[in-house]
Amino acid sequence: MFKQQGFSLLEVLVAFAILALSLGILLKIFSGGANTAVLAEEYTTAVQIAESLMAGTGVETDLQVGESRGRIDDKYDWLVAIKPYQFNSSEIDPEFLKTELLKVDVWVGWGDEGREVHLSSLKILSKQTGEEKKSSDEAEAKTDETN
Repeated sequence: MFKQQGFSLLEVLVAFAILALSLGILLKIFSGGANTAVLAEEYTTAVQIAESLMAGTGVETDLQVGESRGRIDDKYDWLVAIKPYQFNSSEIDPEFLKTELLKVDVWVGWGDEGREVHLSSLKILSKQTGEEKKSSDEAEAKTDETN
């Protein structure tokens, strides 16, 4: 009689079905990894923008109560909000302090999914009374005259 050599048609079809399922799963894993890498890069860029805006507040721009907003690279929308910080303690009277605490919030958002990064910090602003401001202005005027 004949001895069977090789694979039957049914065995080959089952092997191809298993191969197709395995490749489909692998493709989904690799595409998910690529999407995660892109998302991680977007978050990294957004955090860098937010940190840059936070560091520039009070240095590159004046530390004044209010909001400013803009758009970077036609992708990242940002908002910087500065407002007075309210003390919750009854032991401290903010009127007697020579400095004022301002709360600085920075939001950077992007994408249709509403992704967003939010940073918050407190910054110190020196309060000047009328006399201090007058003497400070006089000192600046004297410095300008000597130069």
